[in-house]
Amino acid sequence: MTTFTHIKEDGILSNAELDQAVHKACETFPADGKRILFIVPDTTRSMPMPQMFRSLNAALGNRAKQLDYLIALGTHPPMPEDVICRHFGITPEERQGQFGHIGIYNHAWNDPDALTSIGTLTEQDIEELSQGHMSESVDVRINKRILDYDVLCVVGPVFPHEVVGFSGGNKYFFPGISGPEILNLFHWLGALITNYAINGTKDTPVRRVVDRAASMIPVERHCFCLTVVGKETHALFFGAPEAAWSAAADLSKQKHIRYKEKPFDSVLAMAPPMYDDIWVAGKCMYKLEPVVADGGELIIYAPHIKEISVTHDAYIRKIGYHCRDYFTAQMDRFLDIPRGILAHSTHVRGMGKFVDGVEQPRVQVTLATQIPEADCKAINLGYRDPDTINPDDWRDQEDAGKLLVPNAGEILYHLTSYA
Repeated sequence: MTTFTHIKEDGILSNAELDQAVHKACETFPADGKRILFIVPDTTRSMPMPQMFRSLNAALGNRAKQLDYLIALGTHPPMPEDVICRHFGITPEERQGQFGHIGIYNHAWNDPDALTSIGTLTEQDIEELSQGHMSESVDVRINKRILDYDVLCVVGPVFPHEVVGFSGGNKYFFPGISGPEILNLFHWLGALITNYAINGTKDTPVRRVVDRAASMIPVERHCFCLTVVGKETHALFFGAPEAAWSAAADLSKQKHIRYKEKPFDSVLAMAPPMYDDIWVAGKCMYKLEPVVADGGELIIYAPHIKEISVTHDAYIRKIGYHCRDYFTAQMDRFLDIPRGILAHSTHVRGMGKFVDGVEQPRVQVTLATQIPEADCKAINLGYRDPDTINPDDWRDQEDAGKLLVPNAGEILYHLTSYA
């Protein structure tokens, strides 16, 4: 299948242009008489979901037997009805009326009854795919709703990503709508390799695991990948998930990575409102760790955030945030902790060493949120009162070793020496 590509070389696509591109791409969509399930992101990803929802329904509604949507939450909390309506750009009246025949469902990663096994990746498979970093088998479970459809179609953006290299494509199946076993396995694989080495790298062992698992899905798969810059769409790719993602990842490498000549002693990362806990606001650290100087400080500035994690709070409070080597040196202490939690911990804390029982993080990570100082210290992170921070103190101060990053979390920063 040839990948459909529409790139606006001189800027961004208007809603009308995006609509036209979707209609053109759908001319090759095998939709006639088919039951189609679209796999889409939640509110923690920037993309024109309202426009895509209306364009896809307009382009395929008269051809397909059924069009439904499954929100790829991973382990994020389910979206309530009012948030779903806002996310898809529809009113409650439209949800019940004009779009009442369209199902919109939350993924339920921790509900065994919502999942089904589609096979096993063997110990040999994992050893080969992980390039020897891991050697164990894993049950590949996925939302069983997929078996009710003839065609699955991912719709989502592609950005640099801390676990898999670049998001999008088959990642919307694993971990987007997967069970916890494979999710925990490849998140820990990413942590072993480190965010620093993986983020913004196209071919990674984790992506290979994800693609191999997706190849086991017994339903036809397609994919819309979008290149989003800020809140605007620059390009649209449609085709097989692997091919559409590959083209989008190549463009993402051009659009979503910024290079700096030297590292900074102080980085103020301003988390956008769509990140409502540290579980997702940790992306500020993931995308900026490479440009923080040794011994420097990364501040996650998010006065709106009140929680560490809506879903995983108890686990994180139990273990705190630590570098990879802290865990690998004493894994027997953490056998009861899902490795996806351990991976998140290492990604937020960043690179470091654990020598003679003493942890030596490379940089300081500080929270400037509504999370109390005592809680920050208890989870091994620094604290700043957000009311004492004036972002203008970091603005235009790069020569003084200070970097201000508004809307942090999607654009990856690296040093030119790394390029």
